Amino acid sequence: MVASLTLIGISTTVFVSTNIDDIFLLAAFFADPHLRTRAIIAGQFLGIGVLVLGSVLASVAALAIPEGYTALLGVVPLILGVRKLGELIRTRGASTTEEGQGEAAEQKMERRTHSQVLAVAGVTVANGGDNLGVYIPLFASDPRAIPVHVMIFAVMTALWCFAGHLLVKNRLLGEHIKNYGHLVLPFVLIGLGLYILAGARVLLGVAS
Repeated sequence: MVASLTLIGISTTVFVSTNIDDIFLLAAFFADPHLRTRAIIAGQFLGIGVLVLGSVLASVAALAIPEGYTALLGVVPLILGVRKLGELIRTRGASTTEEGQGEAAEQKMERRTHSQVLAVAGVTVANGGDNLGVYIPLFASDPRAIPVHVMIFAVMTALWCFAGHLLVKNRLLGEHIKNYGHLVLPFVLIGLGLYILAGARVLLGVAS
């Protein structure tokens, strides 16, 4: 019993410490009116799932991901941020749409749900360099505990999505996030991409 509680505590602590910044990123996603809620949640689960699966495979195969290569994933949030900044500039000052146009936009958004899922998942994976650095040795240290870690991570991912959505719905913070979250998101993504890409500088030393 004590061992099980200890394992749960370790899993929870590891998840929180490696995903604390994702809460605010999720809040920014939820505040973007162009992103569907279910796409954000599905994308977050998909992204965390990819990170966990990659860590499991790496730990089981005793593989070591070369330092710096995961940082190249920073191009994902960087490109998304630049695209969203372009959309923000283009839509600034646009006139109010008519009801028929709104319905057409809704249908178009529905078709884009799958791409939104992949976009959110891509950002989650790109921001998961520290996740891989912690998950791989954690899984490798006790392969039998991997199912427990996976279960805890799934529960925590759901809680993370709820917390991010709660921030947007908060009476004090919600209005500010809703009004300015979509304006901040492009810069958050660009900054995140540049920060992650900075870790690829080690590859210059390898190449030389």
